[in-house]
Amino acid sequence: MPSPVTAHIADGVASIPAADWDACAGAGNPFVSHAFLSILERSGSAGVRAGWQPLPIVIDGADGRPAAIAPAYAKTHSQGEYVFDHGWADAWEQAGGQYYPKIQVAVPFTPVPGPRLLLRDPALAPALIGAIEAVTDQNRLSSAHVTFLDEDQLGWFEAAGWLVRAGTQFHWQNHGYASFEDFLSALASRKRKAIRKERAQALDRLTVRHLTGPEITEAHWDAFWAFYQDTGSRKWGQPYLTREFFSLLGEEMGDAVLLIFAERDGVAVAGALNLIGADALYGRYWGCVEEVPFLHFELCYYQAIDAAIARGLARVEAGAQGEHKLARGYAPVTTWSAHYLPDPGFRRAVADFLARERLSVEQEQEYLGEMMPFKRAC
Repeated sequence: MPSPVTAHIADGVASIPAADWDACAGAGNPFVSHAFLSILERSGSAGVRAGWQPLPIVIDGADGRPAAIAPAYAKTHSQGEYVFDHGWADAWEQAGGQYYPKIQVAVPFTPVPGPRLLLRDPALAPALIGAIEAVTDQNRLSSAHVTFLDEDQLGWFEAAGWLVRAGTQFHWQNHGYASFEDFLSALASRKRKAIRKERAQALDRLTVRHLTGPEITEAHWDAFWAFYQDTGSRKWGQPYLTREFFSLLGEEMGDAVLLIFAERDGVAVAGALNLIGADALYGRYWGCVEEVPFLHFELCYYQAIDAAIARGLARVEAGAQGEHKLARGYAPVTTWSAHYLPDPGFRRAVADFLARERLSVEQEQEYLGEMMPFKRAC
């Protein structure tokens, strides 16, 4: 008979030694690294005041070190998640329930697929899922949500009876391209001409710089902070991240950061922030202080493709939403989340909604796939 497994809740990511955390998280995805998640905490971007109380759920191995970790948070709202459950919250509260706080296993403000069960010992996956359920049940919470989950881990949640939700993002796939022109040669002539025209207009009298590691200074972060605030205030009303977050990111993860700036006469007018993973370039934030036609597409999509090809990366993940990415060679892919709702009636209602939503997602992806700009096979 297997030995019983005991889980505990740590006092934040920063309370766990970085080496122990990263032994579970691995090195492939920078967003689940100890550095990234602890920077969110230490900068005040993710915390109780922000409605993201860190509650990492940990199972220790026989050696006394963490062998399985879920990067969990107690959420008092549904902001910064990109998998929208506001309708579920409204329905539960109209029925007399209290939806918040809820448990969210995720990377705050980051719609990037990745592992959500961080496992030094993969055999502990079912026990870690059970621990998430226990925290939800023992605290009489409405629900637990695991968002932007790697498809490789989805089966564990399905086996545990969690509800599964599908979504769509747009990723660029590197089919062994030697250059951007090589990529363009795979597109239909009309699309190829349109992209060349966009790039020419975007780059008129501008200089583009790629910066990483020690090349990035506090002056660069000051400039990017202005870009980020402009975009954040228009998208969310209030930016999620603090200014300190960017300084810490540069100090502690600079080699994984790629800043792409557009400059006019030596002054930065727009920028895009990317993180470099083991096999992907992840586009995260963009902003500008001068409106230039097509510059958003240039910095966020085309320059990212250039950078991925140069680094031999398999794909570019350019964030949430955006059917406009299709014409630029970014294909629809399915994203996944898993949801635990203890109340049987609530679960049935959400399961019915998800079944109808899944059909819609599948139909939409089939339609979108037909709109890709690549040459048609004869």
